[in-house]
Order: sequence, then C-alpha cells, then structure tokens
Amino acid sequence: MTYQLTIPGNLYGGDGSLNELSNILKKEAAKKVIVYTDKGIRGAGLVDDLEEVLTATNVEFMIYDDIKPEPSYKEVEKIQEETKNYQADLIIGFGGGSVMDSAKLCSVLIGASYNVKNLLDTPHIAEKKMKTIMIPTTCGTGAEATCNAIIAVPEEQTKQGIVNNEMIPDYVILDPQIIRNLPKQIIAATGVDALAHAVECYTSNKATPFSNIYALEGAKLIFENIREAYNEPDNMKAKEAMLVGAFYGGVAITGSGTTAVHALSYPLGGKYHIPHGVSNAILFETVMKFNKDACAVELAEICDVINPSYSDKSIDEKSQYVIDEIADIVKVTDIPVNLNEFGIKKDDLDFLVQAGSEQTRLLNNNKKELSKEDIEKIYLKVIG
Repeated sequence: MTYQLTIPGNLYGGDGSLNELSNILKKEAAKKVIVYTDKGIRGAGLVDDLEEVLTATNVEFMIYDDIKPEPSYKEVEKIQEETKNYQADLIIGFGGGSVMDSAKLCSVLIGASYNVKNLLDTPHIAEKKMKTIMIPTTCGTGAEATCNAIIAVPEEQTKQGIVNNEMIPDYVILDPQIIRNLPKQIIAATGVDALAHAVECYTSNKATPFSNIYALEGAKLIFENIREAYNEPDNMKAKEAMLVGAFYGGVAITGSGTTAVHALSYPLGGKYHIPHGVSNAILFETVMKFNKDACAVELAEICDVINPSYSDKSIDEKSQYVIDEIADIVKVTDIPVNLNEFGIKKDDLDFLVQAGSEQTRLLNNNKKELSKEDIEKIYLKVIG
C-alpha cells in the first residue's frame, strides 16, 4: 500500500501570530483581499484585530459576514455569487468550520465553469482559483487543515463532504488570543469534535503512518487539555494546546478519514440542525463501544500515550479506559448526551437509519461493518 499526505504549506502559531498576516500579504503581493466570516464572530468584535492588521498593510479588503451555520450548497452558491465580482487576489477564512469550508469552496468556485452541485457529484473537477489563508476562531473543526468542505443537502436532509486536495489552505494562522474569550459551550462542542477527528482517524481503515502521527499527537493534546480549557477561562496554555490539537486532527482527516461517529452525525445536522460538534459528542462513546472489539489495539495505543501508568494493563482495559475518558469529557463539559433534548423520538428512526446508512464515504472507513440493524441500535441508545 502507498500513502500520501498533503498539508497546508505555511503554518504560523503562538500568541500574536495574527500579525504575521501582514508578511503573508506582502509575500503574495496581494492588493485586494476578501474575508469570509459570520455575523456572530463580527458581532463579538473578533474581526476588529484582523481589520487592524489589514488596514496597516494597506490592502483593499471586503468583509463578507453573511455565512450561516452549516450552510447548504445553495447558500454557498449565494455566497459565491455575491462576492465573485470583487476580483480579490486572496481569500481569508476567519471563523469556524462553516466559514472556512465556505471560503475553501469559494477558492475553487470563483471564475469556474462548475458550481457546488457539480462538485457534490464530481468533486475531482475542482481547481484552485485563488490562494487561501485560514484563521480558526474555535478549537475544534480542523477545517483549516483539510481538503474537505462539508455542506448540507436539504433535499436529502443530510450533509455531504466535498473532498479535493485543491482545497488545502495555503496558509494557516493559529493564534490562541483569538479564542481567549471563546464561550465554554463552544470550547466543549468543537473540542470534542476535534477529539473525534483524532480518535476516528487513528482507528480508521484508511489510517497510515503519516496520518497516525498527527492523530495520536492531536488526541494527546486534546485529552490532556480540554477539561482545563473548558473550566479555566484564563488557561491560555490549555487553549493553545487545543488549537494545535484541532489542527493536527484536521491533518489526520486529510491523510486518513473519520468513521461511523461522523457518518451517523450527518443526518442529525442535516435534518434536525443539531450543531456538528454536539451531534458527534452524543454519538462518540456509543459508536466507540460498538467498534471496540475491532479497534481495541488502536485504542490501547492511544491509552499508552495519554496514560502511561496503564502500561501493564491488558489491551481490553486500555481500550476501555479511552472510551471511559471520552464519556467523562462529554459529561464534565455539559454536552447533551441524548437526542431527546432535540425533540428526536423513536418515530425518527427510519429516517435516521436510512440516511446514516447512506454515508458510505465514511462508513467504509469504519473497521467494523455496520448493518442497518447496528445503526438502529446505536441511534436507539442515544435517543434514550
């Protein structure tokens, strides 16, 4: 088997690394820049520092802040249509996963003969039209590292990934000061999402020696820091570790791929609009319990990294320790643990099972094959 990994070519991190943006713009000789963000981020004042750097660099810039959470492909078409005539030299994605995925899609859409719907059907036709800089404002999606863009498909009431290496960002800035005042519930949801990326990629059928390096280190950073980042607002060391861990999880996705946790979460976001990180958190422990016998060795290897004191334990004990840690993190960060809180009942099972079973791109990565009966049992456990 051969394997390959494409990652962003230029990475900047640490306190104040947002200021490196001016050097990037000079290097790229950028004259006009378009910034994609959302109204919540702009309203929170997070865009102010970015505007300050852009203004000091004397580039012309436009800020587009009308990106909705988990947008549909039609909404991304609208974003592209409303910004295509600006004729920017460079794209900045400043936000969470929805913002960065939309920005990445725009980087392959502006001036193209194809549209987003075409990319849903034939993702390989995407070609980068404009360089991108990704600046995450949460500590969890990993979208700043990936070649993926996840968008809603309303007519199917689910979400789908468009995957093409042309969408790998050219520059990434990981400045922990940007997430200094991130609300606790967003640290929780995005942090658990990032943890799912790392654990799923390490236990995926597509895992490689390249992806495993990032998945394992990402898992270690998040397991060791998420509780502190959640409980201690001023613990910037923990928040920086979460930011880096989330990036590593994103790199792991590009080299490997997520599995059944993400596959079964897509219908929850697509139809019921449950935030992506929350739906993953609800499913995480249950899916890993189901998978345990097929990936116990990999889970035990994660345990060796996050808890060396378990070195003399059995593979079964080590793998169970990791699953118990996942459950505890979800509990202490106050993420909902069942779907009842979102109005989902047993009457919704038929849709969920059918829609979940159709996520073959990710289910094929799962070490244990899931029948429709297995999928039903998993959803039943989290409906409560």
